[in-house]
Amino acid sequence: MAKNTLSFVCQNCGAAYNRWQGKCESCGEWNTLAEEDTAGSVPVSIRSKRKGRTFALESLAGKSPDAPRLSSGMTELDRVTGGGFVRGSVLLVGGDPGIGKSTLLTQATSMMARAGHRIVYISGEEAVAQVRLRAERLGLSDAPVQLAAETSVEDIVSTLSEGAVPRLIVIDSIQTMWTDTVESAPGTVTQVRASAQALIRFAKKTGAAIILVGHVTKDGQIAGPRVVEHMVDAVLSFEGEGSQQFRILRAVKNRFGPTDEIGVFEMTGLGLREVTNPSELFLSERDLGTPGTAVFAGIEGTRPVLVELQALVAPTSLGTPRRAVVGWDQSRLSMVLAVLEAHCGVKLSGHDVYLNVAGGLRINEPAADMAAAAALVSSLVNAQLPTDAVYFGEISLSGVIRPVAQTPARLKEAVKLGFKRAVLPESARGEASGDAGLTLDAVGSLTTLVAEIAARGSRRGEQNAPAEKNATPARFRRGEG
Repeated sequence: MAKNTLSFVCQNCGAAYNRWQGKCESCGEWNTLAEEDTAGSVPVSIRSKRKGRTFALESLAGKSPDAPRLSSGMTELDRVTGGGFVRGSVLLVGGDPGIGKSTLLTQATSMMARAGHRIVYISGEEAVAQVRLRAERLGLSDAPVQLAAETSVEDIVSTLSEGAVPRLIVIDSIQTMWTDTVESAPGTVTQVRASAQALIRFAKKTGAAIILVGHVTKDGQIAGPRVVEHMVDAVLSFEGEGSQQFRILRAVKNRFGPTDEIGVFEMTGLGLREVTNPSELFLSERDLGTPGTAVFAGIEGTRPVLVELQALVAPTSLGTPRRAVVGWDQSRLSMVLAVLEAHCGVKLSGHDVYLNVAGGLRINEPAADMAAAAALVSSLVNAQLPTDAVYFGEISLSGVIRPVAQTPARLKEAVKLGFKRAVLPESARGEASGDAGLTLDAVGSLTTLVAEIAARGSRRGEQNAPAEKNATPARFRRGEG
């Protein structure tokens, strides 16, 4: 018999230690080490005597057929997966509790089952009656989806191997599954890894697509070892704020499609509704008369998205001003503030700065630099930006506005939504010259943009004062706090 080997495994990253300690040296988390039995089911002396089998080697120049895809019936979900589910692929879907993961998968599996495919939904957290209640609330109780409440991986594989192979299998969730090959408790790193391996082997052998639902930690990361994310073919993140009805499905990893596409949904009383035009949704409640707001023309994958950036700059009585940002990179905001103060004379050391991306969307591209800077200066000088203008451009450390990719797509989306003006980098004017009905305001440096906004603010706040030759107010110039 194999001797039991006990070790302490981090439940956050999967690192193993010989003794317990309060902090994991690999990921830096506290109180995440749990005692687990890491002995294999087969003794080492027996495993070492097994002879390997030979297998055929193929040429790199051979032709491979395109992977057939299975449409989910939901356009936004197919967009994120790259056109549908690939046969034999395994997807990991993560998201905060209550964000709508089970609702999304219930709707997708019901549509696919109605199309004539064999779909199996296995829940390890809910009973069959609870899943039926959700389907009834969504109006999908008549869909021929096969349900089960089971947590044993061996029983699941044995049941699914009988009869026709399912086209899609949903495991909700992988943290509740357990296998006889290891002796750890369900939910531990060892069990999650072993259960995922068994399900992936079944998917590759039979050609069935499998969706694994994963829990997330307090930091928003999918719980369990990071090795599970490397084992699966795609990792999808379902994001959203509890106070917002918008939900964003984002591909973090995808072996069969792009990783920068997003799917936008709206949570309603009848489930998730697909949003075909996210720009119109994000700008639906826009306040046109408030300083400190700018519309950013961004790109998410191949889809242009227009979203509002909101900024608030207020004097502070604290020794260290606050810098808070929601939906954007904190370090990116710090860089923009440093460029504004170093090259434009905008003194923000005595002000609290707050920046928010409206609608719950998270922006990752640097093209939002110019829109953020315009919103910040607009809030500081209390000047309203043009309501029919969009902004995009990357700010370099020297204050120069750098061009960004897919300028025509951004402008086309702006024209579609009724915008009349676009503030863009100077070097992108030639690329965007063909857009009719849109006035292009090319900006070469951040100083020019700040001077234009500051002049508008001075005219509004100092109507009786004579105009200065230098559009930048005196309080912005170097040496005059």
